[in-house]
Amino acid sequence: MSERSGLLTGWGGTSGSRGQLRQVSADEVAAVLSRAGERGVIARGLGRSYGDPAQNAGGEVLAPLPGAIAEPAEDGTVEVSAGTSLHELMRFLLPRSRFLPVTPGTRYVTVGGALACDVHGKGHHRSGSFGDHVASFDLVLPDASLRTVTPDDGDLFWATVGGMGLTGILTSARLRTVAVESGYISATTQRLPDIDSLLAEMASSDDEFAYSVAWIDTEAGGRALGRSVLSRGDHATRAQLTGRAATEPLIVPGEPRLAVPFVPPVGLVTRATSRAFNELWFRKAPRFRSGEIQSIGAFFHPLDGVAHWNRLYGPHGVVQYQLVLPEDRDDVLRSLLAQLAGDRHPTFLAVLKRFGPGNQGWLSFPTAGWTLAVDLPVRPGLARLLDRFDEVVAAAGGRVYLAKDARLRPELLDAMYPAAARFRALRSDLDPHRRLQSDLGRRLAL
Repeated sequence: MSERSGLLTGWGGTSGSRGQLRQVSADEVAAVLSRAGERGVIARGLGRSYGDPAQNAGGEVLAPLPGAIAEPAEDGTVEVSAGTSLHELMRFLLPRSRFLPVTPGTRYVTVGGALACDVHGKGHHRSGSFGDHVASFDLVLPDASLRTVTPDDGDLFWATVGGMGLTGILTSARLRTVAVESGYISATTQRLPDIDSLLAEMASSDDEFAYSVAWIDTEAGGRALGRSVLSRGDHATRAQLTGRAATEPLIVPGEPRLAVPFVPPVGLVTRATSRAFNELWFRKAPRFRSGEIQSIGAFFHPLDGVAHWNRLYGPHGVVQYQLVLPEDRDDVLRSLLAQLAGDRHPTFLAVLKRFGPGNQGWLSFPTAGWTLAVDLPVRPGLARLLDRFDEVVAAAGGRVYLAKDARLRPELLDAMYPAAARFRALRSDLDPHRRLQSDLGRRLAL
């Protein structure tokens, strides 16, 4: 066991707090929980949650060590330690012609973190979220007992999937995988002039593709409001590959080729740079192109090619605000996009996806509708803007993603997540001494 004290933040670099970070093996988790102090314990993966779910001011933060990955079983399931990253898991699976049914926008998250946040990807409209493909997991409960949990266990399973690590410490999981012929995607790219054409295109034809995501220019207003580049794709078959790809079809994702070496004293994402980038990105996209062969890394995780890219936002950090709205509330989506376009806050990255039905996870974020994620550098006035957005989203029957949040007011949580009261009751039964605590849990009274 190794340990150090220090300031921890999420990927956004905001809302930091000091705790005792301990790197532990799965065998050491129960002992740490047994002697948890007044401020408790929370697990932390690779620190890619933008907000504060993996922080614990004045308490302990456990970083589980990666362990073994078992050979896939005949049914395609794979046993893997909770501390193993999806990057390493993909590098293990692809040479065996297997892939994860759900991968988020970065592969540098742990299996435990992906399960605790019930992450989603570009294929939710067809494949659901991470928890839908978990056959079982091993969980060290607050009383330090170890339990293997399956979907048949009902409440404990679905409280843990998306439960932000507040029901126990995950040590391993058995995941379902899918068969693939290559490490490539056959991609279709389409440039669309406004939000109306984008929504119509996604609603009418998303189901024809395994994966779909739209980049939106949130700097554009007026008739160009919501102009976008829509990217969709399916796993490429070997017959679709040519050249080097045909000779090495099961290529695995590589390591980052570039890195941002330090945090600049002033953030580089400004209104001027974001406007220039958005204009360039929109103009360089083809009006329509299909059948382009892209690597899995390029299609799913383009930002993973630059290590520490979050440093570009400067010393004040970045908030990624992600919301989901019911599909019939696209009027609210248009209104929020118009406010972003008219606001002085620069937006370098904004993506829209269409969710299918959500699962049974009590605090799981995905629910049927439109989900918008926007990166916003921290500047004066941002908190007031997002507070207004929270109220509008809650009133429309939507919610914000807790894995990316560090600022939601607790009184809005129950409106967004109707099962929050059930979650609190289960927590009281499971953990009467509050051995599991986090900054997020205290802030939202979970």
